[in-house]
Amino acid sequence: MDAIVTAGGIPQPDEPLYPFTQGESKALLDVAGKPMIQWVLDALSASQKVEQVLIIGLNAESGATSQKPTTYIPNQGSMLENVRAGVIKLLELNPASHHVLLVSSDIPAITAEMVDWVIQKALETDDDLYYNLISQEVMEKRFPGSKRSYTKLKGATVCGGDMNVIRTMVATGNDELWERIVAARKSAFKQAAILGFDTLLLLMLRVITLDQAVKRVSKRLGLKGRVILSPYAEIGMDIDKPHQLEILRTELGRGIKA
Repeated sequence: MDAIVTAGGIPQPDEPLYPFTQGESKALLDVAGKPMIQWVLDALSASQKVEQVLIIGLNAESGATSQKPTTYIPNQGSMLENVRAGVIKLLELNPASHHVLLVSSDIPAITAEMVDWVIQKALETDDDLYYNLISQEVMEKRFPGSKRSYTKLKGATVCGGDMNVIRTMVATGNDELWERIVAARKSAFKQAAILGFDTLLLLMLRVITLDQAVKRVSKRLGLKGRVILSPYAEIGMDIDKPHQLEILRTELGRGIKA
């Protein structure tokens, strides 16, 4: 499976990581001696199931490299537009591609084993979207000071992962849906309208389960989605705040010394 690494984020002066990045790409933030994205690319390079890598938001001069065949394209302005442009580019390179792995550049603790696990789980079925979630218990056991944001459902409290799988046709074959999602990216009310106010209300009231929520949203969007509960907290341990940066600098630095 081909992989898309999103690396277009540049923290702004009012954002928590700006004092560390000073207007530069977040993906190039130093984590235990090398750029944050390089940890991600090293995991993809060691993966047995990743065939090629596309990096969005950086160029070859950035120094971010992979041992797999690598293509760079510029930032498109938003996460959704980046994903769509990345899928279109990968289809130019590999027209037979039916699913792609989406990986954020800010989860430096992932390993090749985790990458292969996510891909293998996705290959077990033929759905349109595969979204990784991590339970609060798994996350806090692995990273007790991470202070993630959780969604409370009936029978589960979870946070989102940043390594997921999407069918290529979702990005290229449903222009109307994609345009609605892109247009709604800055409006919580428009997003709620797409997903369904009833589903969001039931989630807030914690009266439906995770599986029930997925079925409702999938039907609403006309897609077949599947949620995967991941045993790997690292997939959801993204760096958004200074304390998370320090946790992973310590964690990964410890591994280098060992």
